[in-house]
Amino acid sequence: MNKKTLLIVAVSILVIAIIGITYLLLAEKQTNRELVQEFQLEKEDLESEYTQFAQQYDELKMTVANDSLATLLDREQMKTQRLLEELRTVKSSNATEIRRLKQELASLRKIMIGYINQIDSLNRLTVQQKQVIADVTQKFNAASRQISNLSEEKKGLSKKVSLAAQLDATNIWIDPRNKRDKKVKKVKDVVKFAIGFTIVKNITAETGERTLYIRITKPDNDVLTKNPSNTFAYENRTLGYSIKKYIEYKGEEMPITVFWSVEEFLYAGTYRVDIFADGTLIGSQPFTLE
Repeated sequence: MNKKTLLIVAVSILVIAIIGITYLLLAEKQTNRELVQEFQLEKEDLESEYTQFAQQYDELKMTVANDSLATLLDREQMKTQRLLEELRTVKSSNATEIRRLKQELASLRKIMIGYINQIDSLNRLTVQQKQVIADVTQKFNAASRQISNLSEEKKGLSKKVSLAAQLDATNIWIDPRNKRDKKVKKVKDVVKFAIGFTIVKNITAETGERTLYIRITKPDNDVLTKNPSNTFAYENRTLGYSIKKYIEYKGEEMPITVFWSVEEFLYAGTYRVDIFADGTLIGSQPFTLE
């Protein structure tokens, strides 16, 4: 195969790779956009349930002749309306706060059941008032079923959003280098590793300081580390790491380069670099030394 043919093949492979990467990035962006829209709709459903629940207090108070009980119902109704206002100010992507407000609503439902039981025990209600209580209870049960369904759907959405919010490392490369900082292949010439990768853009990922752990594993699966105490948590166990890197992630694409000084005995074979963030493996790349 002549040089011209090799060049054509290389260019073709490069073009195909660029097309593939572009397609994956566009698909990821579309998926993230759909998740955000889906999460917004679920938040709006929860707001609707809160609004209906607050209105049920008005219907329930119509059946109450006891001033003390009416005062307690007013207090719970105000609490419901306050929580509704909190929900309206919560970002759709804030799964933790939405989960808290959902739990608050569950507590309010239990309190209302207690009030319904108290009203029934007073035995001073007219037939019309009892019918109102029955209507409120029916609406409450319907709302409870809707909230229960929303809870299950929210769990699935939270899992999807959690996966979508994870960091991802791509374009991983490893350069074994000699004393003159030149890339080499022979294990006897290696004095350090230069490791580079790109943290991809992710609009659903949380911004701020993040910690990356890079593991360099020898062919026998022994990890290169300077200190046995250099460990991090991963899937209910601890793993040793080679390099720890702090970054300030802003949701945009971020190139990273780290270095490892070789002070250990190395031998020929296939090595591997694994990259972890937030307790998750976000990238892996093997490389070979001769």
